Amino acid sequence: MYQLGDTITQISSAPSGCRLIIRLSGPDAFKTVRKIFTPPPKKPKGGIYSGQIIIDGEFMVDSLVYLFPSPHSYTGQDVAEIHLSANQPVGEALLNKLLSSGIRAAGPGEFTARSYLNGKIDLTQAEAVNSIIVSSNKFQLDASEKLLKGRLTQTAERLCKNLMNCLGLIEAGLDFSEEDIVFFDRPQMIKKLFSIKTELEKLISQSVSGEEVIDLPSVGVAGVSNAGKSRLFNKLLGKKRSIVSSQRQTTRDVLAAKLLLSKSQCVLFDCAGLASRPAGLIQKLAQLSAIEATANSDITIFCVDISKSDKQLRQDISARRLINPKAMIAAATKTDLLTPKMLDKSLARLSKLFGIGFLPTSAKTGFGLDKLKKAIDEKIIQLSFTGRLKGSFENISKRASGISLTARHRQALAEAIENIASSASELKTENDEIASMMIRSAVQSITSLTHRHLTDQILSAIFSNFCIGK
Repeated sequence: MYQLGDTITQISSAPSGCRLIIRLSGPDAFKTVRKIFTPPPKKPKGGIYSGQIIIDGEFMVDSLVYLFPSPHSYTGQDVAEIHLSANQPVGEALLNKLLSSGIRAAGPGEFTARSYLNGKIDLTQAEAVNSIIVSSNKFQLDASEKLLKGRLTQTAERLCKNLMNCLGLIEAGLDFSEEDIVFFDRPQMIKKLFSIKTELEKLISQSVSGEEVIDLPSVGVAGVSNAGKSRLFNKLLGKKRSIVSSQRQTTRDVLAAKLLLSKSQCVLFDCAGLASRPAGLIQKLAQLSAIEATANSDITIFCVDISKSDKQLRQDISARRLINPKAMIAAATKTDLLTPKMLDKSLARLSKLFGIGFLPTSAKTGFGLDKLKKAIDEKIIQLSFTGRLKGSFENISKRASGISLTARHRQALAEAIENIASSASELKTENDEIASMMIRSAVQSITSLTHRHLTDQILSAIFSNFCIGK
């Protein structure tokens, strides 16, 4: 099924990312890049090269090219990565250019499949790559990283070694059954088998299932124009993603970025300012986008400038009526404009006007941002527990120290556990030959976790769940 002799390519970055990456792997990867990159790398060796990629005719885009020679690359082949600060249509145009030159489009997980087939990683590590990509909270990510680091492989190899030691002693006893030689203590052997069985059961019970993937919750930042939304948005992310200006209505579209929290992560949205009477078509469209974004968000952070007078807050009260959030966190922004004595009184005033408690924050000083992040994190977990978010954190947090296991892993381990239990039962009745067969079956099940001689159908089923370009 998987051909290793040709060169494959695909967009490897997320559609919403700020950098677009196109990856190539195969014997013609370097040669192909040199044809479309100027100035072309003089030598086919590894390194980072700065220049321009020729998209079409005279259309060129500034780019970086990373060259990773075989065998010291992710796939074990020559790998080239083209990094562009460009949008998705430019990337698709470049991809089509590469495909028209005779290079084949990579299928789902084909780069990782090549890494596996070329001996760079074992099968459990290959599956861990996909687990890391789809992880949406700290627990799943930690469990997937343990799988990638070979924790499951190490455990499987150690337990297989223990089983093979048991098998060797049992079969030695069978080979010399007519001799007056005792090769193993039967009760101790049974005890050892049950110990291995218990360890395999613990591996499953403390694991995080690869099927327990939780979609990233969405959190929208809303409020009237100049309420400090964009500054708060940037401060939460720790980088400038949204335009910040004293001029009103500088945000015209919905901006999004991933926010990593203590126990989870989410997609954070910065929406255009809300107004009871938007002026002009552009502002009306921006407001419709903001209202739609908050309606589709799992959580809305409603921002109010705490330094405003009661009269000025009428706009915020009207804006609050425009949105119907599924869940809301109220944030009082710009607390740095108030004295500590004024802050408590102003928070009480906002709570009375809006009928909800406000978290005091300042994007300028960073005051209250840790509490706001914690509130978002807790709200995500709360909504997940109550079934209002897709998936559940229940049991995942309890099994945070475990390894990420797929359905294939669990099936193989369950078969091994069953065979070990059967072998122990046979040993009790001195059916050593059948016990030996059962242990061999258990070893085969465990080694299938990292086995290299799997059928194309099994490999196809494993890698078909991967993202394109990974």
